[in-house]
Amino acid sequence: MDYRTWDRELFGKHFRVELGRMAKQSAGSAYVQMGDTVVLVVANVSTEGKVGDFLPLTVEFQEKFYAAGKIPGGFLKREGRTGETSILSSRLMDRPIRPLFPDGFFNEVQIIANVFSLDNDSPPDVLGILGESIALNTSVIPFQGIVAGVRVGYLQNAPVLFPTEEQLADSLIDLVVAGTKDAILMVEGEAKEVDESILLEALQAAHEAIGRLCDFQADIFAELDLPEKMSFAVSSLSEEEASRLIDLIDPAALEERLFLFGKKERENALAEYKKEVLQAFAEPLPEEERESKTRLAEAFYEERLRKMMRRFVIEKRRRVDGRTPEGIRPIRCETGILPRAHGSALFTRGETQSLGIVTLGGPDDSQMIDTIYQQGNKTFMLHYNFPAFSVGEIKPLRGLSRREVGHGHLAERSVKHIIPPLDDFPYTVRVVSEILESNGSSSMASICSASLALMHAGVPVKKHVAGVAMGMVFEEDGVEVLSDINGMEDHLGDMDFKVAGTKDGVTGFQMDIKVGGISQEIMKQALNQAKVARLHILNLMSAEISAPKPEISPYAPMILSIDIPTESIGELIGPGGKTIKRLTKDFEVDIDVDDLTGKVSICGIDRDKTNLAYQYVKNMTTPLVIGEKYDGIITRVEKYGVFVEIAPGKVGLLHTSNMGENVRDATTVMKIGDAVQVVIGKIEPTGKLDLKRIIDGKVAASTRTGPPHRPARKPPYQRRRSSGGGIDAE
Repeated sequence: MDYRTWDRELFGKHFRVELGRMAKQSAGSAYVQMGDTVVLVVANVSTEGKVGDFLPLTVEFQEKFYAAGKIPGGFLKREGRTGETSILSSRLMDRPIRPLFPDGFFNEVQIIANVFSLDNDSPPDVLGILGESIALNTSVIPFQGIVAGVRVGYLQNAPVLFPTEEQLADSLIDLVVAGTKDAILMVEGEAKEVDESILLEALQAAHEAIGRLCDFQADIFAELDLPEKMSFAVSSLSEEEASRLIDLIDPAALEERLFLFGKKERENALAEYKKEVLQAFAEPLPEEERESKTRLAEAFYEERLRKMMRRFVIEKRRRVDGRTPEGIRPIRCETGILPRAHGSALFTRGETQSLGIVTLGGPDDSQMIDTIYQQGNKTFMLHYNFPAFSVGEIKPLRGLSRREVGHGHLAERSVKHIIPPLDDFPYTVRVVSEILESNGSSSMASICSASLALMHAGVPVKKHVAGVAMGMVFEEDGVEVLSDINGMEDHLGDMDFKVAGTKDGVTGFQMDIKVGGISQEIMKQALNQAKVARLHILNLMSAEISAPKPEISPYAPMILSIDIPTESIGELIGPGGKTIKRLTKDFEVDIDVDDLTGKVSICGIDRDKTNLAYQYVKNMTTPLVIGEKYDGIITRVEKYGVFVEIAPGKVGLLHTSNMGENVRDATTVMKIGDAVQVVIGKIEPTGKLDLKRIIDGKVAASTRTGPPHRPARKPPYQRRRSSGGGIDAE
């Protein structure tokens, strides 16, 4: 393909597409630019397909620090393993294109998006969706559609397309939508407790924008001589084999097993029956054909099962576990599960169960963020773990999966809006959702267990947040939206639409479509139905715990905060950090100092020591006031007076003339360690303190009649020299 470029102004952004200059050995490649953000997307395909029923599609989103003019941290100073933001962007690109490959196409497809340049106001993830659509459509890969993605905010009662970073900070929603000109395929985002009508308005605006981006692509393709799509063999059973397999499948026996109530009972019964059918099917086949034909027969069997489940939903409004389309599985909420955890809760919905655990930490426990997008610290985290035993399987315990990252991110976005600001609750908060059982909607169960555990931990959240997963069965003769879908309905259905929120509005959402998209009407029905389900769940959660515990766990650290004058920061830290290190060791606390504001956070497990550390820092950094009373300790005794520590590091002289008695020799009346109450009489320019004693609540009268107790020394040139050349004191 010859080098060509196309430019278009859309939504206040300048879009540019380049083809035929870079990565020309790939099956398809597209250099796409929006603002100063540049993404190169390449697509490649294997020459041979795999036998099965799953498309082996992988999407990799690669972020390079040079794109933002940064050098990576760490010892190696180069990009390491894929980070969470890259994984999340890969999922955003994967989900809208997966339904648009033709049935029976099982060749391996790999798409790689490289972020070469980054403008913070032009998001690379949605630009990657544009790039992959162009790369696929200009390649030999049999891709069926033109896809685009947009980011939408909501400001001043109106949707905003491709909002800037500054706009997003004030926006009610942060929404990514992908689809074709005809339908929406994927939705993901968060919101600040908005009404469903705002989401629908934003989705409509997003879909219109997607249509304009699809038109831009269509104009490009119209100017090109596109390559012919590669052919691929669709393996299938012969009519005779299909007819024989149909005869082997007893609809009554299949229905009986399909509608068993328990998940494991249903799965085991269906698996055993499938084994019987496939064995009977394979017996008359030649040995060399058995493996391949059995795989095809298995896919055929699964399709018959799928059709049966969907027919009952459409025709009889009956689901595999006996519920109506609007029905919610039984729910049980429990708090205080773990004795040592700072907060814990067990949320069970049907056969899905999440154990939420809250851990509270200090400022030093915050997560350091170092990506091409931002740098800083994160003080709220929600992590999601999905072990194989939750579905009764055996798998090696390896690293974090993309699914775990994605589900945890969705749950975190949904919950974070109820977390109080640091000024009100200066803790780092980590929530972990351990999935103990799973039969669909485990990410939404994680949101519920997290909310319950936060209240049990005493985190001052004002309300609960809950989530529910919605499904859909779409047939030519009808559509049914399903509330609170289970695992089979997720697998055999056409939609997975997760909606989370409080009683006052939506906070998080994610939607994936397995068919060619859904209409605005179905989207509206799903949102309204999800609201009814969410309110039902919230009522059950409030019945278990309706408000945060008044106190945090005794096993959680205590955090005390104090604002000190910025000029006192150096005094608190000390030379080379000597003072703050000593305090940290002596009181067994962590001390964090904000150099800009003077805010000091003191964090410790031992409450008594933490309180003492707080008082010490307060006394140490509070400006001294003339005439103010202080309780001091004598640290040194001389004949002419005593030195009194009235605050940490603040020592003044109480002269004998200010002791209130006719004292000539202070050593005769006072000793080191004695407590004495004083008032500051004078603060000299050098910082020296002149103290007066308080007796019976009154300032002692001065008995000083002569010159000051600290006579000024004469300059050296005025002093009498000894014969030895030294200086004699006056």
